[in-house]
Amino acid sequence: MADKGFINNYFSEMQNVIRDISRSDIQKVIDTLFEAWRKGRKVFLIGNGGSASTATHFASDLNKTAVVAGKPRFKAMALVDNIPWCSALVNDEGFENLFVEQLKNFFEKGDLVIGISVHGGSGEDKAGPWSQNLLKAMKYAQDNGGKAVGLCGFDGGAMKKMADACVVVPFPSTPQVESFHVVLQHLIVNCLKKKIEEAHE
Repeated sequence: MADKGFINNYFSEMQNVIRDISRSDIQKVIDTLFEAWRKGRKVFLIGNGGSASTATHFASDLNKTAVVAGKPRFKAMALVDNIPWCSALVNDEGFENLFVEQLKNFFEKGDLVIGISVHGGSGEDKAGPWSQNLLKAMKYAQDNGGKAVGLCGFDGGAMKKMADACVVVPFPSTPQVESFHVVLQHLIVNCLKKKIEEAHE
């Protein structure tokens, strides 16, 4: 019983996120991804820490869940999954270039980069400012004829300002932001599947 207050408070905070989050921003991200699907563009997903696992999850669901028989499939890739390549790039090119260097292998005009970050590039710790590798990769996409989408939290940071479409989880708590990013990716993927089912090519 001692933890009941903590449990209730956590769920109350989640209800506040659901109440306050921008539906129009979610719709814009869905529309941007749907356009990428229509045009056969690739989708690259990036994140650090817990957001790296969300990037992998999101890519998996785009490739597997948003599949409709007889319709084209998403071409999604999480750039956090190849550990030997990632560690070699960090060792040789530095952490800030981890994602940009991978994009140079695969990115083509019209492709999409989705950056997932709790703070959206604001704040810093012992290693310096957070998530600069994400922002650099998103700018690379924009500079090379593609688009950048963001999922972030707190006030959105630099990611909100630069992204072509961005959903901010409006709450100052890393656990709540990371939890709700998973909710968002499930919502987005399942909405995309429905749109693909209804699409007339």
